[in-house]
Amino acid sequence: MDMSELETRFTYHAPKPGQPEVYAALRAMALGLAAHINDVCPDCRETSLALTHLEQAIMWANAGIARRT
Repeated sequence: MDMSELETRFTYHAPKPGQPEVYAALRAMALGLAAHINDVCPDCRETSLALTHLEQAIMWANAGIARRT
């Protein structure tokens, strides 16, 4: 891995114009899905994992926006 990729991964990326709105939209969509999962799935390990992975997906999506746009 070259140094520029490491810098991309381990450097703070201040939000650019328009990005906060995109982050908010992603979080809102994920919250809706999380609420639906919570409503229709039993309280169990699998549901917990589904919610954790959804949270991770949003964090990675936000990282992609911050790092690559």
